[in-house]
Amino acid sequence: MLRRPTPRTVRRLALASIVANSAIVVTGGAVRLTASGLGCPTWPRCTTTTYTPTPEYAVHGVIEFGNRLLTFALTAVVLACLVAVWRQRPVRPGMRLLASLVFVGIPAQALLGGVTVLTGLNPWSVMAHFLLSMVLIALAVGLHRRAREGDLPARPLVGEPVRRLAVGVLVLVAATLVAGTVVTGSGPHSGDPAAGRTGLDPELVSRLHGNLVVLLIGLTVALYICLRRGGAPSSAVRATGVLLGVELAQGALGVGQYVTDLPVLLVGLHLLGACLVQIAAVQAVLALRDRGPAAQLRTVPTDDQTAIPARVASAAASGPP
Repeated sequence: MLRRPTPRTVRRLALASIVANSAIVVTGGAVRLTASGLGCPTWPRCTTTTYTPTPEYAVHGVIEFGNRLLTFALTAVVLACLVAVWRQRPVRPGMRLLASLVFVGIPAQALLGGVTVLTGLNPWSVMAHFLLSMVLIALAVGLHRRAREGDLPARPLVGEPVRRLAVGVLVLVAATLVAGTVVTGSGPHSGDPAAGRTGLDPELVSRLHGNLVVLLIGLTVALYICLRRGGAPSSAVRATGVLLGVELAQGALGVGQYVTDLPVLLVGLHLLGACLVQIAAVQAVLALRDRGPAAQLRTVPTDDQTAIPARVASAAASGPP
């Protein structure tokens, strides 16, 4: 008999969704860094006559085709998570919406990837392709957080000024990611020698991106100090500390790749770092509110119409402390 997915299963699938969405960003970066962006010169087929790469495009075709195949693995993970969330009982507020948005984002990414190929790796399309992945990662992080917490009304753990500061950090993370994509679209590693560039001055946009990184780190330090001195829960302080550490490491990578003329390995690590910054930033903001402990569920067979998964935790009944 089929059984309802357990809370642990849902949490694990939500975590897998974060990992899979981040992995597709890194592998997509590998396509660009190896100049394999047009290894499959058309879409949805690889060539005009076949769905698989041909010897004409050699290794570049294999790399690009391999990245397309990984989309199917990503879809399987996200679909499994969506099904688990929709089958979970009792229904968890907000989780179905988050899981659905992450799932809908996958075909949207595939279509945008097709547009990118068909436009000869237009840099603005490549930028949109990356930024959509960042949105999906943020949604997946939110879903994982909801799977680990209770269903009480959200209770802020810090004052309004600190919450606004945290939102400001998240907005600045978004601005920094956008600026980083502009730097990428203006410099080398375009994905193919024939691909166009934005036409913007790489030096100028790199300086702008660097200034935003410095501002982001400064704002994160301010948030960390406010949390420490304001008596915020250790979990919130720790989440912000992790964000600060990831930002510093990412900043060091950025400086390193800049002064060494953008070696492929460092650029690839910088892409991974962008995913980690996004994950840590969303987690830091969500750590500033509490919805009670995750309730324990008793899972029953799906064909038992008289038994309903019951909460045995009393947190929801007793209300916030």
